[in-house]
Amino acid sequence: MNGLQDTSTRKVILTLLKTKGSLTVNDLAKELAITEMAVRRHINTLERDGLVASTVIRQAMGRPTNQYMLTPASDELFPKNYYGLTLDLLEDLEAEDGGATVTKLFQRRKEKLLRKYEGRMDGLPLRARVAELAEIQNNGGYMVSWKEVPDGGFELLEHNCPIANVANRFEQACQCELQLFKDLLGVPVERTECLAKGGMKCTYVIQQNAAE
Repeated sequence: MNGLQDTSTRKVILTLLKTKGSLTVNDLAKELAITEMAVRRHINTLERDGLVASTVIRQAMGRPTNQYMLTPASDELFPKNYYGLTLDLLEDLEAEDGGATVTKLFQRRKEKLLRKYEGRMDGLPLRARVAELAEIQNNGGYMVSWKEVPDGGFELLEHNCPIANVANRFEQACQCELQLFKDLLGVPVERTECLAKGGMKCTYVIQQNAAE
């Protein structure tokens, strides 16, 4: 069995455990029409990856047997529609008051992020603050790169937008991100390209204050 088939079989095992609940190696072997030895090999890999766990079931007769179940970590492997729900809720709020509440929600989110991260900027020169901001955004899934530009400022590029579905519909998301960057860095910041507006990336031009 090649690597692609191995991966496919493990996906089927995960799906069976998701739809049928806890199963034994014997149960899985019957479902998959493969040997118990092959099932154990796949289960060992899934246990190593933290996606499957086992519990011992004692029987009235015979040896105890292991039942296998999904771990909470496996939940991220299955389809989600968080953004669909988020968009529905935001659109309902927008319909209520023309968008005022939606704007307040994004502003509150910006203030919350500012309180969370502003301490990481204290006492740092601008270059270090930009590096810190890039790390913050990378941890959020934005796939950031940055560089110093000839005028002494910086350019920060976001190659991915984890909230693209929301940002494409509600420009407040992009406005609050820009304001967050300005507040965290304490210098003028301009967005010259935006993924939500058809750009290939989000590009931020960061100006250096004369004092720095």
